[in-house]
Amino acid sequence: MTIRAIAFDLDGTLCHTLPDLVAAANASRAHMGLPPLPDATIESYIGDGIPRLVHRVLTNSRDGDADAPPAAHAEVYRYFTAYYLEHLSDKTRPYPQVPETLAALAQRGIALAVITNKNEAHAKQLLADLDLAHYFARIYGGDSLAEKKPSPLPLTTTAAAFGITPGEMLMVGDSANDILAGKAAGCPTVAVTYGYADVRALQQTPATRADYLIDQFAELLTLV
Repeated sequence: MTIRAIAFDLDGTLCHTLPDLVAAANASRAHMGLPPLPDATIESYIGDGIPRLVHRVLTNSRDGDADAPPAAHAEVYRYFTAYYLEHLSDKTRPYPQVPETLAALAQRGIALAVITNKNEAHAKQLLADLDLAHYFARIYGGDSLAEKKPSPLPLTTTAAAFGITPGEMLMVGDSANDILAGKAAGCPTVAVTYGYADVRALQQTPATRADYLIDQFAELLTLV
């Protein structure tokens, strides 16, 4: 592919963030006098930003995405965001080959960005903690713009900032939101198979079928 820029999802794509998200979620439940949830349950709640994650953590459900009571949601959102900011990188680490591959892509002159539904402040601090932030010319979180993934807005905004067309920017992620956003923006899409979503299942539906699958992050170097 002729690619001039790459936009990456963060959770489940660049970094294994689940342990610290689980800790923040269960600390938030304990704050409200609720018992902890299994790691796998919280993993299934990730991907649509912290406000929605807090609803799911409080209600222990994503069926119909029922909302928690407003006062409880506001209280837990404040607690979760503060707790998580203090514990972003306790156990979170980049996936294998991520730093080396980012360095190689940057060496080729490819512009790099992060487009995540995680809060921007959390994303920027986490990438700084892991010594990855310097690779990215743009970092957009779920609260950075008027819309977040699966909206194409973060991707089209990034492409415009880089002075390129969306078709010249690759979207790399692990979830339906990443693929839907990429397709809506007109970006070619890559799904990683090691992340938090069942990518093989997503490939069965045209709307969430990525253009390419990779099992290891370094495979990007053979695509672009």
